[in-house]
Amino acid sequence: MADEPLVLGIETSCDETGVGIVRGHTLLADAVASSVDEHARFGGVVPEVASRAHLEAMVPTIQRALKDAGVAASDLDGIAVTAGPGLAGALLVGVSAAKAYAYALGKPLYGVNHLASHICVDQLEHGPLPEPTMALLVSGGHSSLLLAPDITSDVRPLGSTIDDAAGEAFDKIARVLNLGFPGGPVIDRIAREGDPDAIAFPRGLTGPRDAPYDFSFSGLKTAVARWIEAKRAAGEEVPVADVSASFQEAVVDVLTRKAVRACKDEGVDHLMIGGGVAANSRLRAMAERRCEDAGITLRVPRPKLCTDNGAMVAALGAEMVARGRAASAWDLSADSSLPVTDPHVPAPAGHDHDDAHDHGHVHDHDHVHELSRKNLYA
Repeated sequence: MADEPLVLGIETSCDETGVGIVRGHTLLADAVASSVDEHARFGGVVPEVASRAHLEAMVPTIQRALKDAGVAASDLDGIAVTAGPGLAGALLVGVSAAKAYAYALGKPLYGVNHLASHICVDQLEHGPLPEPTMALLVSGGHSSLLLAPDITSDVRPLGSTIDDAAGEAFDKIARVLNLGFPGGPVIDRIAREGDPDAIAFPRGLTGPRDAPYDFSFSGLKTAVARWIEAKRAAGEEVPVADVSASFQEAVVDVLTRKAVRACKDEGVDHLMIGGGVAANSRLRAMAERRCEDAGITLRVPRPKLCTDNGAMVAALGAEMVARGRAASAWDLSADSSLPVTDPHVPAPAGHDHDDAHDHGHVHDHDHVHELSRKNLYA
């Protein structure tokens, strides 16, 4: 274990400041500072509020992770950070912090993909990923089916949402039902008291001529909202538990049906589910049943590792180090639309990670580098 790479990961793509520390496939620390309560009164994430919260939480969260892991910053073999996709301002906070720590410590920097990280985190739960891995990622911003022959270099999108993501639909229906924000956990809880077959809500993009692996939840969201509005207009009480259960059933039915079909079509006998919505109890139960019926092994991390966290970034960073992938350049920037086909952002060809020390004002301030390494991060 001592020979495995020790990597710190920073995640700031949305409203949670996550810092994780991983040695190989072993999780040592997973510190999270969430700003979700600050966004609740707005009914959704406010990018500027998220960015400022990351600024305030960054250093304390890193310090907490190092303490929890029982390691010094100087022990690290690398720093990994979410470079995208995500909210531009929020990403910039994380990238800037990662660059500062990596430069001061003299450690390699790895800008990694948020979606690929959600896949790689399962290694901390169930060991090395099978190759290829089929992954269903479902969150507030993403609903994607991905085939990953190599999580560090080869991730192939098979399908994605064409409008609302699954988590986004949960939030919007919760708002219509006056259940607050975020909507996923509360709908999951209330749905347990309802009848999932009470209302026949539509299943988007499941016709014979529809794209087999793409998702659409906008029509479902509209159908549920109109059903609720009609009940209220007629002066009738809205059966919140039945609406929640029937809506949730429509979402997880489509997600699991398409994921199992993709596994069969591609000849893959493992399915990994990640992202915040993977914490949904009904999604887990239906996926388990359908995968068992199809002879597919299901891998789902524990709920805490499904939501955005630094551990998933550290896991992918550790895999990059272990497989000898190129580090990122010091001029790494955030990319809010970084494609999943780029699991990480390596330095351009012919550009050595360490070359940055020999260019421009960076070289002129090497004494600052040495002082920071000695005094701040020893």
